[in-house]
Amino acid sequence: MIDIKFLRENPEAVKENIRKKFQDSKLPMVDEVIALDADRRKAQQEADELKAAKNRIAKQIGALMGQGKKEEAEEKKKEVAINAERLAELEKKQAELEEKVNNIMMVIPNIIDPSVPVGRDDSENVEVQKYGEPVVPEFEIPYHTEIMEKVNGIDLDAARKVAGNGFYYLMGDIARLHSAVLSYARDFMIGRGFTYCIPPYMIHGNVVSGVMSFPEMDAMMYKIEGEDLYLIGTSEHSMIGKFIDTMIPEADLPKTLTSYSPCFRKEKGAHGLEERGVYRIHQFEKQEMIVVCRPEESPMWFEKLWQNTVDLFRSMDIPVRTIECCSGDLADLKVKSFDVEAWSPRQKKYFEVGSCSNLGDAQARRLKIRVKGSDGNKYFAHTLNNTVVAPPRMLIAFLENNLQADGSIRIPEVLRPYIGGQEVIR
Repeated sequence: MIDIKFLRENPEAVKENIRKKFQDSKLPMVDEVIALDADRRKAQQEADELKAAKNRIAKQIGALMGQGKKEEAEEKKKEVAINAERLAELEKKQAELEEKVNNIMMVIPNIIDPSVPVGRDDSENVEVQKYGEPVVPEFEIPYHTEIMEKVNGIDLDAARKVAGNGFYYLMGDIARLHSAVLSYARDFMIGRGFTYCIPPYMIHGNVVSGVMSFPEMDAMMYKIEGEDLYLIGTSEHSMIGKFIDTMIPEADLPKTLTSYSPCFRKEKGAHGLEERGVYRIHQFEKQEMIVVCRPEESPMWFEKLWQNTVDLFRSMDIPVRTIECCSGDLADLKVKSFDVEAWSPRQKKYFEVGSCSNLGDAQARRLKIRVKGSDGNKYFAHTLNNTVVAPPRMLIAFLENNLQADGSIRIPEVLRPYIGGQEVIR
């Protein structure tokens, strides 16, 4: 959510930003919210004047009563009563206008960084850099679930009976590999100075609306029936929510956290949900990283965050590349975003395994996460998030890039301490 003051003073800049995101249907909202905000401020000004008048008249009444002028005092009391009725009307009007303004401001997209390439959708995202040499072996790479099934590592049929499509049982060495990757990712991020955290797996509705846009919420979140609770789609939501309604001393920044959690997603509107695959599923586990920092430091942290993911994957000998999301592919709260994509030898192309986002002060403004500077000035923090590793997709990349000609799966050296020293899965 952008600053209403910025919108009032720069309506054309806000409109141009909307055009860059190819959301022209939202253009009339800018003028609408300016008009509503003007009415709200006018009502507030009149209300403030009535409150000041109330205090002034109260003193006059006291003076008149002291002079024995009861009739004149009674007339003043009638004036106070009339003003009180008008004040109640104005306060109701203010609240209604405030809600309308807020609802529109929640929909108007955040101002994107000038460096973001302009494009309509993900087909116009831009490759930034490749890391590692993508290899296509001479032998055929089976589909990832076939690799798992050959080592008795997955049971999709049982999961389908128990929970339906989009779920799985991981078994034996594959389940152990899954846990090893998460443990390694945890220690990797701790080694980079991040504080490890296990957050709540459910959050209140006001936190949900604070950390994501409404279309994302509708497509992702599972709501607990009869309660103001949602299952998290990623631990980022819970981790940023940790700082709701806080005033953070500037000296305590940055806040750098890495978190483990299960994640739950409806995947509403998703296409190609493969019954046998684990690429797009309703439940998975993930290691995440978030940063809460000063505004001037967020570009630097953005570079550090995506680099962490690249370094993690390269340490496991998986080739990756970074992709910059174009304007039309950015969610409304995001200022800038990179995807990290891993190489798939089977498909002979890269696929997304993580996403790094700078959200500016949008989440902080919604959740009231403020910073108190050493000079006493108060401002909204900047928030960033990035996937360290999400094992279902990461497992696909891992298995395809470490499969050997004899059907065995090589374990990279960095993972061996987390899997009992095992060097290969047969």
